Amino acid sequence: MLDRIPFLIGLRYTRAKRRNHFISFISLTSMLGLTLGVAVLILVLSVMNGFDHELRTRVLGMVPHTRIEAQNGVNDWRALAEQMQRHDHVVGAAPYIEQQGMFSSNGQTQGAMIEGILPEAEEKVSIIGSHMVGGELASLQKGEWNVVLGSLLARNLGVGIGDSVTLLVPEASITPGGVFPRLKRFTVSGIFQVGAQLDGGLAYTSLGDMKTLARQSGEAQGVRLKLDDLFKAHSVTRDIINTMPPGYRGIDWTYTQGNLFQAIQMEKRMIGLLLMVIVAVAAFNIVSTLVMVVTDKHADIAILRTLGATPGSIMGIFMVQGITIGIIGIVLGVIAGIGLALSIADIISWVESAFGIQFLDPSVYFISYLPSRLEFSDVIVVTGIALLLSFLSTLYPAWRAARVQPAEVLRYE
Repeated sequence: MLDRIPFLIGLRYTRAKRRNHFISFISLTSMLGLTLGVAVLILVLSVMNGFDHELRTRVLGMVPHTRIEAQNGVNDWRALAEQMQRHDHVVGAAPYIEQQGMFSSNGQTQGAMIEGILPEAEEKVSIIGSHMVGGELASLQKGEWNVVLGSLLARNLGVGIGDSVTLLVPEASITPGGVFPRLKRFTVSGIFQVGAQLDGGLAYTSLGDMKTLARQSGEAQGVRLKLDDLFKAHSVTRDIINTMPPGYRGIDWTYTQGNLFQAIQMEKRMIGLLLMVIVAVAAFNIVSTLVMVVTDKHADIAILRTLGATPGSIMGIFMVQGITIGIIGIVLGVIAGIGLALSIADIISWVESAFGIQFLDPSVYFISYLPSRLEFSDVIVVTGIALLLSFLSTLYPAWRAARVQPAEVLRYE
């Protein structure tokens, strides 16, 4: 029964209406501060997880995990692809010819990266086929001179399905009339949209047509590979290149998108640490609350000591009170944080439609919406750290309470 006394008195102090309203206000502030800090921390970590997930699934779903290319082109890409697919981590291979160029239509010009592909092979290494919003990827056949554009690129050029665009590549053609840039008119046969920056700077055409336009000597420039674990791209690329004859080189996604991925990881850590400071400040507000409560309850502490309460029991009373304040604030913060993390995308979408604004411009950012991906491991870590900080905040005030001398207090009562 004596073991329950600190617990019961601590809960009683938490529920009691104090004569000093300022102490009650500080307690409420500490609780709300914890709620806000925990909720915001869970929300921000979920958004950073969302960006990380979208980078892996959307951007890296369009960008090759790794590619192997030869300086003078690949003469037999099928044999090369078959050789590479013997590697344990390679799950798909497709040929490509890559060329930078500039599209022109309706008086508008837009630079882009043009990928010459085989539609039936491309679906093994890319998610492009599942993100077509118009036309079909299968329309990219040799001799048809068709092109599939990203949605943002098509909108900037003012074209749709069936319209014509002119492609200018940075290579010159020597004619009797002089040196002229190489131009070719394409018909827009499809439009894709992945909701990323690639929508504004990427286009696809037939491998055969791009071979003719780029004057590629081999069947393809190289082979794009899809891996079962994209984080092993560097080691897999190195293993493959070590088995290839001289003249081949490997380029994995860490060279093209690695900085973006590392930036997201670093921002998640730094923002998490900065927001944890908010939780720490709110938690240590419990210190000031309990110090004032101890001062206000000197007489009660003295009476409990004369009735036989030990210093440990007195410490337990105020530790229970402080931890109770912390638990209530943390639980409310976790509930609010989970609710916001699950609905933030809909909230932002409603704000954008209601006020006619766009927070993430796809021409600037690599995705055009605010993603959120709640991971309960983050919730557990945030909750654990907040509880630890709340517990540490109770130690000094509880120690102060345990040192109260009954004789000195009751002398003046």
